[in-house]
Amino acid sequence: MEKLPKPPETYESFVQRFPKLKEAWEQIAEAGKDGPLDQKTVRLIKLGISIGAQKEGAIHSSVRKALSLNISREEIEQVITLAAGTIGLPSTVAVYSWIQDILENK
Repeated sequence: MEKLPKPPETYESFVQRFPKLKEAWEQIAEAGKDGPLDQKTVRLIKLGISIGAQKEGAIHSSVRKALSLNISREEIEQVITLAAGTIGLPSTVAVYSWIQDILENK
């Protein structure tokens, strides 16, 4: 079972205010775990999806969760480089800065 890092206070406040959304979100997350992929692969794919969607909060969350699974900085950074050809250099640099927000504070 994946041991997740503590979510940010804003998330905690939001789900306390809207518990039905939290419950629905947890059901979606659980349903996505069904399948043959291991946790590390799932986490790196979710990071890649977050990068492609340019979702800063999701990128922060994905990096925190990746680190909790002992995924290395080099593996995380490779996902950035894989995205570069698709999302372009300016977006890749933005993503790099968002990932550094977490890596520099670990």
